[in-house]
Amino acid sequence: MKAVPIIAALVMALSGLTTTPAEAGSPALEVLSGRADQVSDGDALVRVRLSPRLKVLRNGEDVTSLFTADPGGRTATALVTGLRVGDNTLQARPGGVLRLRNFPVSGPIFSGPQQYPFVCKTERSGLGPPVADNQDGQGYRVNGGWSRDCFAERRTDRLYRSTDGSVKPMPAERPADMSTTTLLDGRTVDFVVNRERGVINRFLYSIAVVEGGYNQRAMYRFDGGVAIGRDQGTLGGSALDPYGLGQGYAILHSSGTRTSTHYNLIVGAETALMVKERFIELYGRPLYTVGVGGSGGAIQQYVYGQNEGDRIIDAAIPQYSYPDMVTQTIHVGDCELLERYMDANPRWANWDSRSALIGMNASDTVVNPYTRLPGSDECVNGWRGLTPLAMNPKWTDDNDPEWAKMDPPGVKDTVHWTHWEDLRNVYGVGPDGYARSPWDNVGVQYGLKALRDGVITPEEFLDVNEKAGSWKESADMVQEGCPFVPAACPAGWDPWSARNTTTGRRTGDRIAIRNVERSGLVFRGDIDIPIIDWRHYLDEQLDMHNAHQSFASRQRMLDHDGDATNQVIWFTDARPSGPRFDQTPEALKVIDDWMANIRSRPWRGVAGNKPPLAVDRCFTTDGAQIAAGRDVWNGILDSRPAGACTKAFPLYSTSRIVAGGPIEGGVFACRLQPVSRAVARGLYGSWRPDQAQRARLDAVFPTGVCAY
Repeated sequence: MKAVPIIAALVMALSGLTTTPAEAGSPALEVLSGRADQVSDGDALVRVRLSPRLKVLRNGEDVTSLFTADPGGRTATALVTGLRVGDNTLQARPGGVLRLRNFPVSGPIFSGPQQYPFVCKTERSGLGPPVADNQDGQGYRVNGGWSRDCFAERRTDRLYRSTDGSVKPMPAERPADMSTTTLLDGRTVDFVVNRERGVINRFLYSIAVVEGGYNQRAMYRFDGGVAIGRDQGTLGGSALDPYGLGQGYAILHSSGTRTSTHYNLIVGAETALMVKERFIELYGRPLYTVGVGGSGGAIQQYVYGQNEGDRIIDAAIPQYSYPDMVTQTIHVGDCELLERYMDANPRWANWDSRSALIGMNASDTVVNPYTRLPGSDECVNGWRGLTPLAMNPKWTDDNDPEWAKMDPPGVKDTVHWTHWEDLRNVYGVGPDGYARSPWDNVGVQYGLKALRDGVITPEEFLDVNEKAGSWKESADMVQEGCPFVPAACPAGWDPWSARNTTTGRRTGDRIAIRNVERSGLVFRGDIDIPIIDWRHYLDEQLDMHNAHQSFASRQRMLDHDGDATNQVIWFTDARPSGPRFDQTPEALKVIDDWMANIRSRPWRGVAGNKPPLAVDRCFTTDGAQIAAGRDVWNGILDSRPAGACTKAFPLYSTSRIVAGGPIEGGVFACRLQPVSRAVARGLYGSWRPDQAQRARLDAVFPTGVCAY
């Protein structure tokens, strides 16, 4: 049915040609673009149930003429504009009242006070200089004043994908190097892209669709990386994802949902909701939105799926995933403590042996990027540099020249450059003015599993726990040395950040731990959308995206409600020389089938609608299937014999798992038990500490050891 103006529909109703009645019990008014209490930018896509003599009022003003009847004649839809900041009412007569709360496009909605200073990137990104929003001499310098919120007007443009793979502005005439694409429905069209860019929640955003080829499905592209915020960021290449666009997906993207911009996933979720709202206002509700992205982009899918249900994404393809970011800091914080200890001890000169303490993979043959000699491990190759980035308030790798345009001069030096500070709205601020830190290693017995397995001796176990140490408080940290501060090289060589370590153990701030555990930033497994967790197997390359993390997420889902059937895990081999095959297109096809089943049989739920290929699977380097089915990963989270995929892809762990913690991780501060009780319970295997050894254990662990 062709859409007709609502006035015409009402005329038909009054003349006896009534429209089809809406379903009984459906709301008279409904916001389609988001939650009614979280509207932004002064507008909302609204649907009203049609009835004779209908009138719609916005804050008392008649806006009935904005509405257009939908196909089927039951409802009408309009983009209702002119909403004031704060509370608004929409009234349908007859029908009822809908209360809307509108927020500025600059935010925030629920994330709390925004970061300042904050570096603008609109000009670098082709949107022109940001709007001057204040005259107080603080912010990003622009003509006419300063900008604190980095706003720039929206821009739309037409692009095309060239036959050489590049993206170019679309000229007035069809260019000779125009490529074509075959859509999901089989049609072939010119690869012309309509794109809108602008600023939402202070971050850049992009919404892109192939002209004449939108398949009614949306893909939100989340990006990874690690950053501490204070920056608007830039759009990534995934904003114009050629595969997704070429299939007809609308591509949603924001610099605020790239963890290379910041790692505050409360702000990230808020930004994603606002971008999704804008997309729906432009194109209406899609059939579904699937999330795609790796590393930090995968974390966002797990965390947003848990906290926001299907408001941002209806399905997820997390790649190279972790359950979340905040609980990775727990064991990553151990890395340099243990590396420093091992580097100073000839016992650990054989790199292969280091897994006994760090849990992660280690190799005598992989080249160390710091020594440029064979011999390294995942702590060095994957994580080195992230300890000062996350923990040291005096060090940052943000050397962007845009800081020179920030006023007052020297404002960059006032920032506490830590992950804790990036999330100060979550962790809280201590009496010393620094963000509270949850990092804790009280009671952690490094190398416990290696001791029990006979890999290290009791003396080696005691020695590492006596000497590992911990991290200074934020206020006591000093500037890093070489290689993190090039001017300190070569004399100040300190890749372990040893200058910021201390003896003994550190007690994590209990307020910080409580706050982060309640914030939603910890993935607890409460997620009920289709998930295909896919990764290349990179453990032998000592890549930071270690493969056991997929199963950490699964175990958290099992811990939550005993059910992880909405998640399937796929591995594709990358041995011997790196990734060669991308399983993402196949994952998208399986998700599309899965979502179609859910639409047609919603009563079966997510797990009851899985298509045949939505099962655990593993693949060769060339993408050929090795095995599939319910038992292929046996032996990882259970005691059954190893499945076919388990045998093909050895898993490693972390320092906290070696210390007796669970595979799912996530324990900021363990429950403690006296050393005497640990000995009586046989925690140390066949080792029975003598009196002198007991005294050493008591000295290291005066308040007890972890009882995971």
